[in-house]
Amino acid sequence: MEVATHMLRTGRRGALFEISMALRDVRLSIERIGLAWSLAWHDVVSRYRGSILGPFWITLSMGLMVLGIGLLYAQLFKISLHEFMPFVAIGIVCFGVITGMINEGCETFVRAAGMLSQTSLPMFTFVWRTVLRNLMNLAHHAVIIVAVLVIYGYWRTMNLPLAAVGLVLLVVNAAWISALAGIASARFRDVPQIVMSIMQFAIFMTPVFWRPSAFPDRHALLTFNPFYHMLEAVRAPLMGAAAPAHSYAILCMMGLLGWLLTFAVFTLTRRRIVHYL
Repeated sequence: MEVATHMLRTGRRGALFEISMALRDVRLSIERIGLAWSLAWHDVVSRYRGSILGPFWITLSMGLMVLGIGLLYAQLFKISLHEFMPFVAIGIVCFGVITGMINEGCETFVRAAGMLSQTSLPMFTFVWRTVLRNLMNLAHHAVIIVAVLVIYGYWRTMNLPLAAVGLVLLVVNAAWISALAGIASARFRDVPQIVMSIMQFAIFMTPVFWRPSAFPDRHALLTFNPFYHMLEAVRAPLMGAAAPAHSYAILCMMGLLGWLLTFAVFTLTRRRIVHYL
């Protein structure tokens, strides 16, 4: 009788149990963040093995794009290079991080299908792997930002601590979108194409190549565009200006609600993700 009771109790799978297991997965993944770092480092190294410049090839191509767009659009929009080149450089680099984190997030669990099916590693380890890999890429691309800030003298007026806060908010929000995209892509394999199309559309609707001053204050295109707030939280302090106060409030609220949504979806799908793969 006691054995039967024990078997009945351990066989329960209620909401509290699923939440505790999801929390356990997140906790263990944070404790093993070194593993996520190693996997991310291996991804970067293996991708450019045998290359002369390695990941700096992407930095070089991005730098050429910044130079070309900066020179051309400054003439078209009649804006001085001193104002426009840093604006474009920071915008392209930061939006590249957002795009990379979200697009590659779609492959988070699909790429790790073999490891997930053969090991008991926490699933969120692979979410951190995607995030850290893109932060490594940002470290290379930061050369472009440093160059334009030095050349155009913004290093004298920039607010680096506030820009760091903005970068943290950017990563926090891009990370939960990446994790959510990874869960959805594990179940529906056409999600990556949808996400890529959305990000391609978003880059033109976000002030990356054009200035927000082209629209009146609090225009809907800016107010309801989360990518605008992510960019401004980093770009404005680096250019010696202050980002709109409501941008920080929106990013904090979006990060909190986004991670709650992501955790809820992960709790519901945690045991099914391996079967989806």
